[in-house]
Amino acid sequence: MDAGVGVTIDSTLRTLAAQVLAACRARRIMLVTAESCSGGLLCGALTAVPGSSDVVDRGFVVYSYEAKSELLDVDPAVIRHDGAVSEAVARAMAEGALAHSRAGLAIAITGVAGPGSDSQAKPTGLVWLACAARGRGTIAEVHRFGDAGRDRVRALSVEAALRLVLVALRPATS
Repeated sequence: MDAGVGVTIDSTLRTLAAQVLAACRARRIMLVTAESCSGGLLCGALTAVPGSSDVVDRGFVVYSYEAKSELLDVDPAVIRHDGAVSEAVARAMAEGALAHSRAGLAIAITGVAGPGSDSQAKPTGLVWLACAARGRGTIAEVHRFGDAGRDRVRALSVEAALRLVLVALRPATS
């Protein structure tokens, strides 16, 4: 891929985004995104689908620690203690996005896209996702994509996030 082009919304992402939008629409639920390492790519994939405006409420790109705290109320102490790439921060991002929107469902991504990492504990390709739903709590999952290249890690993160939303939208079982 040309380094100047970056990540594109391929057919896999477009198909998954359309499925997420249809599932949200069927449940009459709006969606909000909170993104760090994906830098808005998730919201971009959703809004690349015509008619997305009835589902996508807004998107937060919170790359810096300060943005996470100021826009999503992520506690700076949690960032200091667990690191920005952690389950705790992903959950706080999703819950903060939900609190600062009209949406019923939030999806958050935080990770190390690379190249390289400043921590052996947080290697390139480590990505945490969290999905928060009003009245249903928050689920989180970790992915280890490895040092697949910055664009690939970002694209895989968005794909995983869209799949997590589809899981979160499944009816609750008793």
